[in-house]
Amino acid sequence: MAQVRLEHVGKVYPGNVRAVNDFNLTINDGEFMVMVGPSGCGKSTTLRMVAGLEEISEGTVTIGDRVVNDVLPKDRDIAMVFQNYALYPDKTVYENMAFCLKKRNFMPPANNDDAGFLGSLTSWWKNRQIKRAEIDRRVREAADILGINELLNRRPKALSGGQRQRVAVGRCIVRNPAVFLFDEPLSNLDAKMRVQMRTEISRLHNRLETTMIYVTHDQTEAMTMGDRIVVMKDGLIQQVATPADLYDSPKNIFVAGFIGTPPMNFFDARIAKVDGKLQIKEESFALDVPAAWQAKLEPYIDKKVVFGLRPEHVGSPSAEGIEHAPTIPAVVEVIEPMGSETYLYMKTGATGFIARVDPHRSCEVGDQLNLAVIMANGHVFDVDTTASII
Repeated sequence: MAQVRLEHVGKVYPGNVRAVNDFNLTINDGEFMVMVGPSGCGKSTTLRMVAGLEEISEGTVTIGDRVVNDVLPKDRDIAMVFQNYALYPDKTVYENMAFCLKKRNFMPPANNDDAGFLGSLTSWWKNRQIKRAEIDRRVREAADILGINELLNRRPKALSGGQRQRVAVGRCIVRNPAVFLFDEPLSNLDAKMRVQMRTEISRLHNRLETTMIYVTHDQTEAMTMGDRIVVMKDGLIQQVATPADLYDSPKNIFVAGFIGTPPMNFFDARIAKVDGKLQIKEESFALDVPAAWQAKLEPYIDKKVVFGLRPEHVGSPSAEGIEHAPTIPAVVEVIEPMGSETYLYMKTGATGFIARVDPHRSCEVGDQLNLAVIMANGHVFDVDTTASII
């Protein structure tokens, strides 16, 4: 296991194309860190710089107590799982998993005229036999962890996508690396298999307690797997936090909209002072500001803001605990029953939003509803900086 530190790391491609800019992050020993963001945000490039597959343009990458900027990938004590599995098609599962270990001790001692050469060769051969036993132990132990013992004699073409991904992970486990790197490893799997594999990878981390860095564009994967999450956009870190903190306290509009399914609703509004009280006013509603927000919103009186509200914080006024909550008038446009909950696609004035409600609530398209707002869970963002105010 090892701590990984990235200090002022940047990547600039020819033509002054900047993919990663001033990236600073410390990944703790044994931590499961997930990097998430839209395509092209620089997350895979960052991972590849840690792996040594991309040259670092600026800054330093440290694994353990060693700066690895100029260290070859094979000497960084890392193991990487790729999106496309990267298995040898002509080798069995066992041979794929054992290959990297066999390669390390393939060459015998150099030939010379010294009388001790025969002894050196004998010692090398004996050690090689011991290593073969160790290789076998590691492969079978990894296969047992991943539940692929019955696949060891098969070739990749005879495996499903999920089985191939397990083999790719097993090939990393046998190396016993200080750091595991995952580059969107589940993107080629169907939805059901993705859920199963992300559970297995999380279970694997709990068992091995090894430092893991995981790249994905899927925020559900990030939220369910990471100890902490790095949200990236345009080569820059937007926020680093635990899943709960990202969801409850996003630093800006991008993070608020990217994390959460369905995404947060946003309303263009302004702060008004009416009869000595602050309100968040939109074209079709006005919501009294909670007392705890007053001091932070005073400087924004008569200014535009963005009001954010997650779908689960809009509901029925009759629900327990929100009987006297302020309401938003809206018209039902689309109803999506999800089994355990129902999504209502609503419109208030010219603004569309989503409400997550009880699945047994009776309503039809075209119904006009007054939806209660749980103001304590709302968010207010600065229009110009997009940073969170509340």
